[in-house]
Amino acid sequence: MSTVQRDSSVPVRRAQSAGEGFVNSRLFAILSRAGFVARALVYGIIGVLAFDLAIGQGGKITNQQGALRSVEQHPFGHFLLTLLAVGLGGYALWRLFRAALGHGREGTDRGIERLGALGSGIAYAAMCVVAVQILTGPGTSGKGAKKTAGDVFSWPAGRWLVAIAGVVLAGVACYQLIRGLRKKFLDDSKTDQMPQPVYKVFTVLGTIGHVARAVVFGLVAVFLIKAAYDYKANEAIGLDGALGKLYDGAYGAWLLGAVAAGLIAFACFSLLEARYRKI
Repeated sequence: MSTVQRDSSVPVRRAQSAGEGFVNSRLFAILSRAGFVARALVYGIIGVLAFDLAIGQGGKITNQQGALRSVEQHPFGHFLLTLLAVGLGGYALWRLFRAALGHGREGTDRGIERLGALGSGIAYAAMCVVAVQILTGPGTSGKGAKKTAGDVFSWPAGRWLVAIAGVVLAGVACYQLIRGLRKKFLDDSKTDQMPQPVYKVFTVLGTIGHVARAVVFGLVAVFLIKAAYDYKANEAIGLDGALGKLYDGAYGAWLLGAVAAGLIAFACFSLLEARYRKI
């Protein structure tokens, strides 16, 4: 019996060894760092457009897909969106490998970290797919939060699945808030290689950016849970819906402007992470 177990574990060890070899390769590092640049561009576009709306300079509220579409509409947009798709794919690959291996230069093997990496990897893989769809079919469009929730409601136990998604996202929001306020993101970065001015800017941008993301994710989570409780798919919102709720509320322009500025800060933080993150 023990011999069979040893034999069956050989392919697993070989696969793990191959995965670790790829994770430690230069190609993997380049793809991963390109992903931070792609993430910065997406959040930067969303933040700038929302901030312009908040200060009365036009602008609009959009989500990740809208940000990708806005890239394609610019000169050389097709080429830029191709690079963006590669970057998003690289980031997704990095997060999924971290979820599978659970350790590496980042030095983490905690279950919560691996679950977070899995969720992040799936989310950015989906964004990569959307970018490819835009590149290959200009008529394609992703589902909004309401349509997606409506589809899930039709599944067995769909109402509970929407509620679980809301609870998970609430957990992500809390994690982002704690990570920002306690500056836990510094643990994942090469702070010893940062000049002192860069370290200070990196810390401020990371704190503000994570708090802004926590606000947005928290709002999305609340309305997902509410949609499940009321059994109304039209109450579900996405990132754009969360920004819209801020804008429509009391002191809406101020609140939207503050969160939009936070998302822009997160975009700048992501650019610095492309250089200093431990891969």
